[in-house]
Amino acid sequence: MKHLFTFSFFASSVFCASQLYGLNYNPKRQDGSCPNVYQVQDDLKVLAPYTNRLRIYSVHDCNQGEPVLRAIENTDWKVSLGLWVNQDDSVYEADLQELLRLAGVFDFKKQVDAIVVGSESIYRKEQTAEQLAAKVLRVKSELSKIGLQEIPVTSSETWPTYYQPLIDAVDFVNMHGFPFWEGVSVDGANDKMFEHIHDLQAAAKGKRVVVGETGWPSDGDNYGSADTGLANAQRYMQQFVCRANKENIEYFWFGAFDQSWASTNNASNVESHWGIILNDYVSPKFQQPLYSCGDDSNSSLLPNGESGSSSTGSGDYPSNDVYNGESEAVAGYASRRCRHRY
Repeated sequence: MKHLFTFSFFASSVFCASQLYGLNYNPKRQDGSCPNVYQVQDDLKVLAPYTNRLRIYSVHDCNQGEPVLRAIENTDWKVSLGLWVNQDDSVYEADLQELLRLAGVFDFKKQVDAIVVGSESIYRKEQTAEQLAAKVLRVKSELSKIGLQEIPVTSSETWPTYYQPLIDAVDFVNMHGFPFWEGVSVDGANDKMFEHIHDLQAAAKGKRVVVGETGWPSDGDNYGSADTGLANAQRYMQQFVCRANKENIEYFWFGAFDQSWASTNNASNVESHWGIILNDYVSPKFQQPLYSCGDDSNSSLLPNGESGSSSTGSGDYPSNDVYNGESEAVAGYASRRCRHRY
């Protein structure tokens, strides 16, 4: 049966000036178990003061696509649905088939913002740019067959591994950028982040560039000149969000909840400290408001999602003969950072 519900706090009055454009969300529980629709509904109640957009990384893993879509029915929530891609193509196939099944059950035109094919699979050296581009094009073809060709399809990659074949295949560029993992101090982090954004805007040749992941850990070990901590995490958020608003750049903050199950097999032991909500899934981590921008930084994102900024970079991103080697940019992008999101 369908679980119909509404939230009175979805009224516009709850979305204050510090609302985030979107949040990366994994509905798994703190023990790593799979969620049910009621638990997702509880999560949405906690997250509603911050955003009404989510991105998930897989519709098949933990069968999380169905409870998320069920929970947002008859609400103003939107979701970007992920298909996980690694070296085992059967994982992608399972996600794709589950996506098509869900498309026959739920109103994708109302609730789904985008389909995200893969997350950092080129960065993890599990796919080439051409292989991933082919998967993107196949998803677009399958959606077109069932009348959903207007739903944009993209892929998420780190800024140095978003190569031209993938840029050419996607409907918009969905980039990940973490100045923390470049060992950049919080003082220079936002200039570094927007340098990457502007370079990708130039390479995208008019396609929209969305920040699919960015954030700063509130605890754990430091990385180079990048210091963890609550104050630095909120400072990075303040500077990034205000500038993104000013430049009309859409973004999904990483992430929604601190997650105890997240991998600790990385250089800085920070993976469980990226959320805006603590690992009890209830308590806010940061002081309110999350950020405060000057009047000239509070411009609304354009309705069509196009960036209002001009690009400062130039030229194409690396072509298909570059990513077969270890480029300086990729090598410098914290090769020991956590490589898994689900």
